[in-house]
Amino acid sequence: MKWLSTIDDGIEKAVTGALFVTVLLMIICSMAIIVMRWFNSSFMWLEPLVRHLVFLSAFLGGALATGKGTHIGIDILGKYFESKRMWRAHLMVNRIINLASSIVLIVFVKLSWDFVLVEAEFGKEVFLGIHSRFLVGIIPFGFSIIGIRFILKFILSFDSKNKGAH
Repeated sequence: MKWLSTIDDGIEKAVTGALFVTVLLMIICSMAIIVMRWFNSSFMWLEPLVRHLVFLSAFLGGALATGKGTHIGIDILGKYFESKRMWRAHLMVNRIINLASSIVLIVFVKLSWDFVLVEAEFGKEVFLGIHSRFLVGIIPFGFSIIGIRFILKFILSFDSKNKGAH
């Protein structure tokens, strides 16, 4: 299972790098918008670009949070078992959560891909000649990365050498 950990680490590094570049671009574009307003000028494509970069950064941040286990969650049972040092029960709850999240995200990827196909048929160019299907493609891409992280967490929870397993 070491190769799965290597894949997960690679995803972590790639997502971290992509998030860094995305946030950097958001800052640069936002500063350009502000400076250009001082001179009563603008590029019409900058603001939609920033909005889509924010959207992308939300998915990338979600993928990072999923990998680190810091995503938003209501984990009453897990916290209870952890406080009672019931490690097997805690591990089982985490496995169930990871498996259920994986299944939900597979459904989300399918539904969001269907949305991309509809957008490909009925969408239009949004800015700089970029068709809306590519921009809404952020959605299945983001759900896919998060889903892969949950699937890897589920599989790696069965590895006794994995630091997440008690």
